[in-house]
Amino acid sequence: MAKVGYIGLGIMGASMARNLMKAGHELVVHNRSRAIVDQLASEGAAPATSPKAVAAQVEFVFTNLPDSPDVEQVVLGKEGIIEGAHEGLIFIDNSTIKPETARSLAAKLAEVGVAALDAPVSGGDVGARNGTLTIMVGGPQDAFDKVAPLFEAMGKAWVLVGDSGAGQIAKVCNQIIVGAQMAALAEALITAQKSGVDPSRVVEAIKGGAAQMWTLDVKPPRLFAGNRQPGFKAYMQHKDLGIVLDTAKAYGIPLPVTSVIMQLFTAMIEQGNRELDNSAVISVYESLTNIRLVEPFKE
Repeated sequence: MAKVGYIGLGIMGASMARNLMKAGHELVVHNRSRAIVDQLASEGAAPATSPKAVAAQVEFVFTNLPDSPDVEQVVLGKEGIIEGAHEGLIFIDNSTIKPETARSLAAKLAEVGVAALDAPVSGGDVGARNGTLTIMVGGPQDAFDKVAPLFEAMGKAWVLVGDSGAGQIAKVCNQIIVGAQMAALAEALITAQKSGVDPSRVVEAIKGGAAQMWTLDVKPPRLFAGNRQPGFKAYMQHKDLGIVLDTAKAYGIPLPVTSVIMQLFTAMIEQGNRELDNSAVISVYESLTNIRLVEPFKE
């Protein structure tokens, strides 16, 4: 079993860290907010006071942070991972960040002998808790092979997509589809209800056909129950779509559908719903149609 560090213990990171412990790995943790560190320490993890302190005592160090500047600070800033670098250390970033940031960090870590993998994930809070995430990886093959047993504790599938940054490009593609699914689900449910048909029965009717998708299986029951808590927060979906559009601009790729979906999430955030689940983008449609999905359906 390996000695592993995990930095960034939010909704996703805390569950992923727990799954590493459940698999028998020795865990060292750090987080800006102390409460979750204390909780994981009570479950058997060792707390650390800085990213540097984590890196200095482990073989593998994971990060799971909100955005590119956060990862850069934790890796390269004062008391950062790079200051705790040592021979054989492998850095794995589960955050969703800009591909060019992932490449830059990998190059700077390589200068001090640290191999880096960008390894964003998909599957939401449910996948994080259940260890059924999909992990998209960019970086060197030998580092990927060494980390594979750790990925096994977190996910159901892990794929080396290509060199550094390729995992983040895969996540860009993933988020194009996820954003479209959330918008399409909202439009479908509102269309059913506004047309006088029970949306829950519509979901039952279509989820086994060509419209079948993870979103249709997981999100409607929560929405029908009035549960719009995250999952995956809307402001993070908005941030990810910003990365998608920045990447598209860098490579000269027109993404007209994603551009409209970005506007929907911008409207959702302006409504004050940034902390809700990304499926709660349905609130924008509710405002436009003057109905609310969670109301008991009336024929």
